[in-house]
Amino acid sequence: MKILVAMSGGVDSSVVAGLLKSEGHEVIGVTMKLWEGPNGEMPETGCCTASDSEDARKVAAKLDIPYYVLDHTKSFSEDVVGNFVNMYAKGLTPNPCVECNRSVKFDHFLEQAKKLNCEKVATGHYAKIVNNGGELELHKADYLNKDQSYVLHMLTKDKLKFIDFPLGKITKPEVRQIAAELGLRTAFKKDSQDICFVGKKDYRNFVNKRIDISSSGDIIDNEGEIIGSHTGVHEFTVGQRKGLPGGQGEPRYVTKINVSSKQVQVGKKEDLLVSDFLIEDVSYVDVLETTGLSIQTRYNSDDLPCKVKLVKEGELEINLNEPTYGVAPGQFGVLYQGSKLIGGGRISSKILQNA
Repeated sequence: MKILVAMSGGVDSSVVAGLLKSEGHEVIGVTMKLWEGPNGEMPETGCCTASDSEDARKVAAKLDIPYYVLDHTKSFSEDVVGNFVNMYAKGLTPNPCVECNRSVKFDHFLEQAKKLNCEKVATGHYAKIVNNGGELELHKADYLNKDQSYVLHMLTKDKLKFIDFPLGKITKPEVRQIAAELGLRTAFKKDSQDICFVGKKDYRNFVNKRIDISSSGDIIDNEGEIIGSHTGVHEFTVGQRKGLPGGQGEPRYVTKINVSSKQVQVGKKEDLLVSDFLIEDVSYVDVLETTGLSIQTRYNSDDLPCKVKLVKEGELEINLNEPTYGVAPGQFGVLYQGSKLIGGGRISSKILQNA
């Protein structure tokens, strides 16, 4: 089989290319150039850097497979970076990795696979595609410590037919061992934890340069009393604790962001407990079930048992069995039945019912 491997320059995608090559497949390595410096060069910090691309190229050379770099900086800038900035300007908490998978990576990789006559696209994500009686399902990886199914919830059954996740049954230590046995330079390379276009810089500085930061406003408490001021709602996220006034005694947290009034409300930790909320722009990998459901409200968070009500097409009401912290508007809520991923959508700010 001819397979396009999305190569990021990390150990996971390197091993995917190596495993598929060793299985006798015809492998083509492809890296996306998503972000660039002022002179059009790939950045030096974050992920998707020039050094990452060079690592991917050298791994491809080691494996003796063709390798290409595709320029998708325009769509990435508009759909991912633009969305990131706009979300913070609206007082929401974005997840650029989900947005990148949803708006850029998979569609472009699948399109390129067709051009190169590849039957599938393989990536280094830790997730599983299971064939259940002829029906393809997306499941959590066996190695739950690295499960990445959350960031893949936008995939559909039609797309699953053309996608492969070879690492779904492998642990991270095993991946590194395979890379070492294959003599790949990425075997002991650290995983990147940075937002690729921000790197190690403070995201606030990144956003400040791209929006009008003159929208100052008040910081208020639960009684509406003004306890401080701010220079823009984009500097805050729901659940934030650092940088707030009045926290010398009991810790205070951002509990609500009102963009229209430019007010940031702070309160106690218990004010962050949420039992009911909406998710919107919902997409489905599988048929929406009515029993045995749980939801993750952020990447690698616990599965929270819940019930679901259909509000309208593309919008669901989530009722948690037990209230929880950490439900931030703008993040994604992803539904599971056991290990099977059902679908997901963006957590709305329209209804966040405290417990």
